[in-house]
Amino acid sequence: MDLLTPTAFWFIRHGETDWNARNLSQGDIDIPLNATGRAQAQSAAALMQGHKLATIVSSSLSRALDTARAVSEVTGIPVDTDDGLRETKFGEQEGKPMGDWYDDWIAGTYTPERGETFAGLRDRAVAAINRALTRPAPVLVVAHGGLFRAVRSAMGLVPNLRTPNAVPIYCEPPRAAGEPWTLEPVVGPATV
Repeated sequence: MDLLTPTAFWFIRHGETDWNARNLSQGDIDIPLNATGRAQAQSAAALMQGHKLATIVSSSLSRALDTARAVSEVTGIPVDTDDGLRETKFGEQEGKPMGDWYDDWIAGTYTPERGETFAGLRDRAVAAINRALTRPAPVLVVAHGGLFRAVRSAMGLVPNLRTPNAVPIYCEPPRAAGEPWTLEPVVGPATV
């Protein structure tokens, strides 16, 4: 299992989709932003406008890519994509209501048929974040909630927490070995 490169970065989960609003598991299906999600992406872009960024790397799924493009429009930084940042494949669970199976999936005791294991997602997510962190800093990664659960796990944090849609999160590496990362959501004007 690879470790995250200990470099600070920004993370944004995509804006809302109709499936998010209905609490349906999207997985790797390309569900677009809804009107609320487009507004959330604009709000996230406004929050990021006062923060220094040098690189934006996004999942290639449209809900993440359109969120990243909103930030790009206000910062002037082009968006690159990395398929390693795509949401996990939830197989037979895609399109169904989110359920209690998530805990078992994270624990490694259940993987949906035709789905990706949590361990496999974690390895893929860490590799993709590490690739992004080889680019000029500060880096913004725009991706997905399931993927960020795997990233949280790699950060030494509780993984199974829902990441809010389109809220910029500043991710800081631990100050000492064995400590978890620190996550700071940004909900007001820029201060960094």
